[in-house]
Amino acid sequence: MNICYSLADFQEALELLPKDRKIAFVPTMGALHEGHISLIKTALTHSKYVVVSIFVNPTQFNNPDDLARYPRTVAEDCKKLKAAGATLVFIPSVEDIYPKATNKAEQLDSLVFDLGGLDKTGEGPRRPGHFNGVAQVVTRLFDIVKPAYAIFGEKDFQQLAIIRYITKKLGYPVEIIASPTLRGEDGLALSSRNMLLTPEHHAVAPKIYKTLKGALNAHPASKPTPAELTQWVVETINSEPLLKVEYAEIVNSLTLQIVNSWEEAESIQLCTAVFAGAVRLIDNIKLK
Repeated sequence: MNICYSLADFQEALELLPKDRKIAFVPTMGALHEGHISLIKTALTHSKYVVVSIFVNPTQFNNPDDLARYPRTVAEDCKKLKAAGATLVFIPSVEDIYPKATNKAEQLDSLVFDLGGLDKTGEGPRRPGHFNGVAQVVTRLFDIVKPAYAIFGEKDFQQLAIIRYITKKLGYPVEIIASPTLRGEDGLALSSRNMLLTPEHHAVAPKIYKTLKGALNAHPASKPTPAELTQWVVETINSEPLLKVEYAEIVNSLTLQIVNSWEEAESIQLCTAVFAGAVRLIDNIKLK
């Protein structure tokens, strides 16, 4: 496994790969866990040439404290990637990704994307600029890596939808592969942020997914409306004093618009963000 700490080194390493290679790409922000390793495994089913990037992207953080607090474990990450079978690891600097970088994250890249309205619900209104930052870094990495495949986790359901949209809209010859959410034995979705949880908050966080499963079982058996089911989800999670729902929304899986009836869409997703103390956790489940 080759580890590249600069754009020049990475481009040189790419040149050493066979000309007919088809790269499977896994972009990450590091602090890797078994969920990330499952993405590597998915990538290896599509190509033997797996490139992984580790880059904590400042333009997708609207909260500077969240950016500063985000866990960074590069040495341990590289050990995990080597064991998982990655070919190349790209650990760029901010200047590599944003050549016109200034000292202010919001000025790193002025490119604004049309996200097709997919950012108008869920994470979008709560994290202004977040998905534009995601689009900035993903398109920049696509330009550098030139992958045939790119693998993203379904835990970030809205992000996956937006990346699919911009990839198609901008004409990137990249197949976006969705990898299922990996969970602990307690049901908690694996996330780099989980390591920031206190033991007390970690103990109660599994209630999030337990509640989502309860919502799935309630639909359509008890025939609640989407609004009634959403209210039940919020009240159930909030009944745990250490958890606080930021939002819960039942949306059309394709447009991400909130649905008012079950007949509005063929595919429907329940998405939520919950604070466990200071740590913000997201999760989702397919209802239809």
